[in-house]
Amino acid sequence: MLLKLFIAFFKIGAFTFGGGYAMIPIIEKEVVDKNHWLSKEEFMDMLAVVQSLPGPISIHSSVYIGYKISKFWGSLVCALGAALPSFVIILLIAIVFTDIQDNPTIEKVFKGIRPAVVALIVVPVIFMAKTAKITWKTLWIPVAVAIVVAYLGFSPAYIILLAGAGGILFSLIRKDK
Repeated sequence: MLLKLFIAFFKIGAFTFGGGYAMIPIIEKEVVDKNHWLSKEEFMDMLAVVQSLPGPISIHSSVYIGYKISKFWGSLVCALGAALPSFVIILLIAIVFTDIQDNPTIEKVFKGIRPAVVALIVVPVIFMAKTAKITWKTLWIPVAVAIVVAYLGFSPAYIILLAGAGGILFSLIRKDK
């Protein structure tokens, strides 16, 4: 099982570009659809937790899933599987980048990649919104949060705390009814 966990997260780490949010659909496909390690609901709950932690979503997700499947060794193997491809790629780039950093073709390639990376981030956000049952009625909440964080400089940590307190309050009010 440990080898299967390592291979799954090594593939995720090796073949995903654009960061943590771009990895979400691939992690979901591997963990929920293919291997059935988590249900769709467990996956969404896991995402809520790992997004609230500082650091890479991919590593936090791998540790969570690995621990759920095989405790300490599972979390260690999954984290190594997710991190190793990036480490190797960055090491190789660092070795050869000094020779090609001023190459105009390389600069154009990086500029061309930017829109693709944005798309790789937007698509998982749309899927997460659908899974979280965000409707046109509730769309104002994430939009308002994004505006408050981006333009008013409000800390996301406060938003998370307020949302948690609001969720607790909402559930208490619903319990009374």
